Amino acid sequence: MVKCLEHEGVEYIFGIPGEENIGIMDALLSSKIKFITTRHEQGAAFMADVYGRLTGRAGVCMSTLGPGATNLVTGVADANMDRAPIVAIAGQGATTRLHKESHQILDLVNLFDPITKYSVQILEPEIVPEVVRKAFKNAQAEKPGAAFIDFPENVADMEHEYIEPLKVQSPQHPVAPLGSAKRVLKALSEAKNPVIIAGNGVIRFDACDELLAFAEAANAPVATSFMAKGAIPSSHPLSIGTVGMKAHDLVAFGIEESDLVICIGLDMVEYTPSFWNPNADIRIVSIDASPAEVDTHFIPDIGMVGDIKDSLSRLAKRANAHTDNTITDLHHSIKAELCAHADDTGFPVKPQKIICDLRKVMEPEDIVISDVGAHKMWMARMFQAERPNTCIISNGFASMGIALPGAIAAKLVYPERNILAVAGDSGFMMNNQEIETALRLKLNITIIIFNDNKYGLIEWHQMREYGRSSHIDVTNPDFVKFAESFGAKGYYVKRAEDLQDVLKTAMNDGTVSIIDCPVDYSENMKLTARLKTLESPLEGKSK
Repeated sequence: MVKCLEHEGVEYIFGIPGEENIGIMDALLSSKIKFITTRHEQGAAFMADVYGRLTGRAGVCMSTLGPGATNLVTGVADANMDRAPIVAIAGQGATTRLHKESHQILDLVNLFDPITKYSVQILEPEIVPEVVRKAFKNAQAEKPGAAFIDFPENVADMEHEYIEPLKVQSPQHPVAPLGSAKRVLKALSEAKNPVIIAGNGVIRFDACDELLAFAEAANAPVATSFMAKGAIPSSHPLSIGTVGMKAHDLVAFGIEESDLVICIGLDMVEYTPSFWNPNADIRIVSIDASPAEVDTHFIPDIGMVGDIKDSLSRLAKRANAHTDNTITDLHHSIKAELCAHADDTGFPVKPQKIICDLRKVMEPEDIVISDVGAHKMWMARMFQAERPNTCIISNGFASMGIALPGAIAAKLVYPERNILAVAGDSGFMMNNQEIETALRLKLNITIIIFNDNKYGLIEWHQMREYGRSSHIDVTNPDFVKFAESFGAKGYYVKRAEDLQDVLKTAMNDGTVSIIDCPVDYSENMKLTARLKTLESPLEGKSK
């Protein structure tokens, strides 16, 4: 098993040792693979998740049987729905007791089957090379996702002649037929105000340069999903922001004014079509590596199915510019909106101000990992990413607790970059024990906590629906003392004016630093109210 994992190029295995995986743990002592001992299996799965998303190679996590394996479930499901390649391995009881009621025994193959692309149990030693190769092949094939291997302890202990791992093969993605390219170009030439929605598939295919070339050739503005932030630089004149919020934001006017929406590498889980095409009457082109998902509100007029990088490259060479595309005017309105609170001195600090300051102190290639909560909506809406995979947001499964484990994985992949985890107080508390993991690994990462002492996103939804909140208040520890108890650095933001200096200090500490920043989430409902009355900056300019 370990030789096969080495053959697949595995650098790290994230996990926790247990009785039923001690065979693998012992074999790893003589392996070049580094085992990262975590403090919870969910943290291990999130680390593998973000590793897979950043590298395109399957991250690997491991647990023992029973409760160890069930603790992997959330992170594995998150990776599968966010299209991050991951291989999860769990120890299992001996096959001699799987047929009956027995201590810590669960049918793990069937448990993981709905949240993976491939779920299997190893029943004989000689099938290990095939199982491992198939797990990695499935996990990394488009659309990527999760694979699960159940490894019974008695099978792991069986003596057997060594079998060479199978050859690692990655089949080339087929290119789209020439005819589909011609139909896309014809539709583009007939449109007056085309708009592009770029999804995570653009980043997975390393097609960001080709996306930009195509957008510039067609003079078509580009909106990105939460998971495709940075696929086009936010500062580029053709960038019109991020789609994904249910509310009617500025970018929504661009889609409404468009007579052709070109979706590129967009997964349905990133932005539900019913939000942006409620009447199912928008003309759609789908450019993706696989046929479009069946959805009442997403029925493409034209589908260009094939390698996304190749498709965009071909289209960019032949597209003609739309000199009168009025939707490009949205860029200036959105940019002004994003900078409106840059100098705000209110306290607690407005979320808009926090995000402006984050952008100012971070280099374009630095990476921010956003947890899930109210702050995620602000990050997705406002953080201006200049490079792909520099703003990592979980948006398919959207699981709380990913930021800190994800930051650990990001730092292992990119040790030369600043890595910042952005979390709400509640999301941070879900996997805060991984502070010790980061410290043990001597990693320099910074965690900023948007602290409101409640489940802020749930309150936001409750106030919108019912005008009152219910059971969302929590009590937090002193996060500075909490950090110091681990041996990390802790900072408390006392004034909005201090935030940039605190961030710079923390990022240069050379260790794990935690920033407690009180946040003014009264801005949530103010944004909701304003978006309800938002007027299009394109009035009088439309088609």
